[in-house]
Amino acid sequence: MPVLPLEGITVLEFTHTVMGPSCGVVLADLGADVIKIEPAPNGDHTRGLKGFASGFFCYFNRNKRGVCLDLKSAEGQAVAHDLVATADVLIENFGPGTMDKLGMGWDAVHALNPRLIYLAMKGFLPGPYEHRPALDEIVQYMTGLAYMTGPPGQPLRAGSSVVDIMGGVMGVIGVLAALRQRDKDGEGRKVTSSLYESCAFLVAQHMAGEAATGTPSPPMPARSGAWGIYETFPTKNGERLFIGITSDNHWRTFCQHFNRPDLFADPRFVTNGDRVGNRDQLRPLVAEEALKYDIATLEKMMDAANIPFSPVRTPSDLFDDPQLNAHGRMMDVRMPHGGTAKLPGLPICFDDEAPGLRMQPPLAGEHTDSILAALGYSPERIAELRAAKSVR
Repeated sequence: MPVLPLEGITVLEFTHTVMGPSCGVVLADLGADVIKIEPAPNGDHTRGLKGFASGFFCYFNRNKRGVCLDLKSAEGQAVAHDLVATADVLIENFGPGTMDKLGMGWDAVHALNPRLIYLAMKGFLPGPYEHRPALDEIVQYMTGLAYMTGPPGQPLRAGSSVVDIMGGVMGVIGVLAALRQRDKDGEGRKVTSSLYESCAFLVAQHMAGEAATGTPSPPMPARSGAWGIYETFPTKNGERLFIGITSDNHWRTFCQHFNRPDLFADPRFVTNGDRVGNRDQLRPLVAEEALKYDIATLEKMMDAANIPFSPVRTPSDLFDDPQLNAHGRMMDVRMPHGGTAKLPGLPICFDDEAPGLRMQPPLAGEHTDSILAALGYSPERIAELRAAKSVR
């Protein structure tokens, strides 16, 4: 792609873990020059996370340059202020008041650069909860998302950092809107996105459903289905396939491909409403058909009938997925152990072309010298700052 949409925009990223880096990586993938500012001397603590979080840094920090600064030192703050003077956007996701203590709060940086867009990604928008610490999982319980995800009596967090990423992407939307407004009036703005309100945005469909029906929504595993067939079925070889018959056309083609004109003519199943009302009679009949075939054959039949379907897959299955790998969209990203792994990129194409990988996740302080040199720092001055541990 010759020119990316955000080429020419400089972003300073003061973030960690998932929410902030997910915002930064979207801006970076779209072409912004994202400078990830990590604490000196050891860098972002996210680099050292273990378990399911061990891949956070390498996935959410591609296409960024990296510099390590000690913002608790006057010299480190001075470098950061010099960066602010040249930037278009600053994004941060630290606890309330942290950036002010480091001399990088909204008032301080707005005075340095009135055109700067300042994105604060927090647990909560302004209100009675804003002082609280927040985590992805915490707000899933606070908003009812965990309640809606698990079976009755067993609330469960969603199987991904959906709220962190949602809050980060909402931050991207805010930044883009503020940049557009700056094009009109030349003014920088403070933008805030949050975990709690982002999660409430996700759950609001259930709030609307309750308001429309007068009945609270039950957890998704116990929900009253809107379609006659919308679940997994066991196949001949023991694997399960999700089948979604969500329209009368789906039902007609299902009956045709499985050679069941009797089911299509059955008055109990003529419309979707009929099938929903007689699900207890319909489901065993569909299950009986699914059991006749191994999963590969059943997938081919569903595909030929243009009926929504999916096997029950794991994240491991995605590495070699032909759709994700089409047109080179999977990126060979550097892992902490030094090797690479194919990982999905930004799920957007421009003129059928994905933005792709331009830079590997930075090593701690990898671009410090070049970034400071571009600000006019001499090699001797950079060496002095490094000796004082104000930079790495």
